[in-house]
Amino acid sequence: MKKIAIILICLILLSGCTIVRIDTKSIENIVSVVLSKDNKLFNQIGKGYKYYIPRGVNYLDTTELNNKLYSNGNYYYLYIDVISYYHNKETKYEVDEKAYYSKPININGKKGYLEINKVNDKYFIEFMYNYAKIESLVPKNMIEDVVLDASYILSTIKFNNNVIKLMLNSEFFTNREEKYDIFTSKKETKNFLQYEEEIINE
Repeated sequence: MKKIAIILICLILLSGCTIVRIDTKSIENIVSVVLSKDNKLFNQIGKGYKYYIPRGVNYLDTTELNNKLYSNGNYYYLYIDVISYYHNKETKYEVDEKAYYSKPININGKKGYLEINKVNDKYFIEFMYNYAKIESLVPKNMIEDVVLDASYILSTIKFNNNVIKLMLNSEFFTNREEKYDIFTSKKETKNFLQYEEEIINE
């Protein structure tokens, strides 16, 4: 019995397993710890991409490359920019000193930003990373939870170059009248907030 116990302890010690504690009260720590992990999980597949939705987050709907998710009373809007990914478009972001939180991200060679702005009594989160963006309008006490969920989702975005190439060569992106740039902060536009209000008033 002692030999089995010693063997098990040795296996655990030699396996190189590490436990990383995430301080969920620190936005910066949440982002840096989760995005730096090489997470290969996925449970959602879209046109040219796949990603992982963590426990507690529910998938609701997809419109083209836009996904609608829900968790704890909050809607998450996930936008996938396969065109910018395919053409390797550079992300540019300037820190906004007036924002509640504003920081560029550059982890594992993937760039983005996290910006949070107060809108009336809620907080508008814009989290862009690896050619995908999550937006959500949440109460202050939910900011860290939403950033944690968004970090897990964005860290797992994986693109399928072959599918994207076929899409770009087909008529998938033709007849698109509306141009959307996920790299541009939406703090000066009302489109998202109007859409959010329509959902709440339904």
